Amino acid sequence: MRRTRFDTDPCPIARTADLLGDWWTPLVVRELVLGGRRFGDLQERLGINRSVLSQRLRRLEEEGVVARRRYQEHPPRHDYELTEKGRDLWAVLAVMWDYGRRWMFDDDQPPLDLIDKRTGHPVRPRVVDGATGEPLDPRFTRRRASPPP
Repeated sequence: MRRTRFDTDPCPIARTADLLGDWWTPLVVRELVLGGRRFGDLQERLGINRSVLSQRLRRLEEEGVVARRRYQEHPPRHDYELTEKGRDLWAVLAVMWDYGRRWMFDDDQPPLDLIDKRTGHPVRPRVVDGATGEPLDPRFTRRRASPPP
């Protein structure tokens, strides 16, 4: 079945959902953030089919989220590195991580935590308005068309 594409929709959420809208793509990005680089390592960490991983990495490369770099000539082997655009996705995934940690587990099953490598303390991502520093509140948010550039 063919999925609906949102890559031309005027809504930024729709376009991001188009990129991250299957269950494997955010997990591939997560593994790249957490240190995975090579195809075999990503496949093993995720337990993903080779062809599915190839498709997801190809799309992420086409979108400029990852850069593929050859590290072996014969046979040709590549590793994958997040670009600036890909590293910016970490903020989105970190907030998803925090949401899932708070809301998607029963009390008897503790979730994994994100830990700051420098301090060893748990990371608790929050989204704030860059202009005011205040946490976002959906009750005070609306949308409008952006002014022309």
